[in-house]
Order: sequence, then C-alpha cells, then structure tokens
Amino acid sequence: MIYIGMEIIGIWQTILIVLLIVGFLLPVIALIDILKSDFKGNDKIIWVLVVLFLNLIGTLLYFSIGRKQKITSAN
Repeated sequence: MIYIGMEIIGIWQTILIVLLIVGFLLPVIALIDILKSDFKGNDKIIWVLVVLFLNLIGTLLYFSIGRKQKITSAN
C-alpha cells in the first residue's frame, strides 16, 4: 500500500495511476519525436494523426514501425 498524506492507496488504484501516466506520457514522447524528425511526403502528418486518434495503440505502432521510416541525414 502507498500512503499519500493520510490516505492509503491500494494496489488497483496504484496500477490505474501508473497506466494513466504511461497512457499520457508515451503519446507525448511519440509526438515530440515525430515533430522533431523528417519523414518522406505526408508520413509526418499521418503519424501525428495515428498517435492522436489511436493514443496508446498508435504510439506503440509508431515506436515499432514509424521510427524506421524517418529520414536519416547522411553526414
């Protein structure tokens, strides 16, 4: 159990808080990465829409598929 102030938070509330934080932070991190990177054609706007509308599933898709589509600069 976790104590916050004088209240006790149980395991289910803790799991819910962690899931909410992860469900908010991962899409934000994905959106920042998308907006900072270069993509071919309309891929950037498509990934932004996928992450915004599909939230956690879209974020997982971006991290597994979309990061490979980024244009890398050849120095």
